[in-house]
Amino acid sequence: YWLHVLTELKNRGVADVLMVVCDGLTGLPDAITTVWPQTITQTCVVHLLRNSFRYAGRQHWDAIAKALKPVYTAPTEAAAKERFAEFTDAWGGRYPAIVRLWDNAWAEF
Repeated sequence: YWLHVLTELKNRGVADVLMVVCDGLTGLPDAITTVWPQTITQTCVVHLLRNSFRYAGRQHWDAIAKALKPVYTAPTEAAAKERFAEFTDAWGGRYPAIVRLWDNAWAEF
């Protein structure tokens, strides 16, 4: 589906795209790479956070948001990985699905 949509956009004159920020829709990053090979694809942090809350109890949402903020506001990738390791130590036992979600999205994040 996404390949069709993006190909149609290219055929209408969108010759190149520098960057696409998306919410992790299945197949979208691969379609972007196929149509515009040089495009940078990034996962939207807001969507990543929202998806994290799907795996957590409502009573923990504020604490999880506070614990993840140092990850996505870190000045470097190395610092972000350190903050994520801290998050994993604190919350990974209770919510391993959140850790997997961020691990799977890391390359685009």
